Amino acid sequence: MNKNIDQLIQDSKSLLAQLIEIPSFSREEDQTADCISTFLIERGISNNQIGNNVIAYNKYFDESKPTILLNSHHDTVKPNSGYTKDPFKAIVEDEKLFGLGANDAGGCLVSLIATFLYYYEDENLAYNLCLIVSAEEEISGKEGIEEAYKHVVACDFAIVGEPTLLDLAVAEKGLMVLDCTALGESGHAAREEGVNAIYKAIEDINWFNSYKFPNESTFLGPVKMSVTVINAGSQHNVVPAECKYVVDVRTTEVYTNVEVLGIIQSHVKSDVVARSTRLNPSTIAVDHPIVQAGIALGKKMYGSPTMSDQALLPIPSIKVGPGDSARSHTADEFIYLKEIEDGISFYVQLLGKVL
Repeated sequence: MNKNIDQLIQDSKSLLAQLIEIPSFSREEDQTADCISTFLIERGISNNQIGNNVIAYNKYFDESKPTILLNSHHDTVKPNSGYTKDPFKAIVEDEKLFGLGANDAGGCLVSLIATFLYYYEDENLAYNLCLIVSAEEEISGKEGIEEAYKHVVACDFAIVGEPTLLDLAVAEKGLMVLDCTALGESGHAAREEGVNAIYKAIEDINWFNSYKFPNESTFLGPVKMSVTVINAGSQHNVVPAECKYVVDVRTTEVYTNVEVLGIIQSHVKSDVVARSTRLNPSTIAVDHPIVQAGIALGKKMYGSPTMSDQALLPIPSIKVGPGDSARSHTADEFIYLKEIEDGISFYVQLLGKVL
């Protein structure tokens, strides 16, 4: 495989431009999956697809060795109404590559693929490399990384490509959405009858607002709970028998989602049902070799409030990549061309310290 970094950079920019011009909304990524698969095949790399996920291994895969997972996603959100440029046109202006998905997470994706190519034919690596280009990341879909990971060898840890300005996200918040119901008894508002479900809900809502979980994350701080939707009542003169509300819970690595759910249910009187507990917080030990490799390259550690495919991986993972999370999902999304160059160089050096 060509070890020419300049050629890898050129190919990566070209691939990203192609991907931008192919719509790849979540669950509709079949064309970009085919594009990525073809890109690999043209370079002599066999791969397979699980749904819209693309999977490949290094040439000299050795079952006796541990495996590093390289992962980023190729789906995008839909463009918002603020775009002034064609979101499906790869436009280069002022050393920036514009287009939907350029920053989130196209730059990371092509940089990781380039790094995979760089090491693909090396025979004496300390680790195998498994590449998963995943679908459905933007909606945390069940046919994305969660399904793809069932079809690969067990990996020891992962590098997840998301725009972090190449700093090291060593912890990431999880998510639970809770549907809560406070029950009372209906009655006429003019008389002293009924039990007002709104008042009962208020007691629990005050708890959600004020409760402090005993344990806090070093990098993410406390678990955060926010009541975001409330609905009750049918008419002005009827005491409501039911009040429904929704709570957004951002969990941290010091608790599992199931543990947080149990604590909540033990404190409130409302019926509390989690829509899902699968989007767990994630973390990796700061003394892990891949973290220490990043630190040695001058990068800082932080905790990320935004979710990625890390939430669905059952292994330690670090989130790092070129681009800026602040640009994700914005109108006229872009990535600096220099960021792609720096991303490839960084990933190659990072893996070089452990391989």
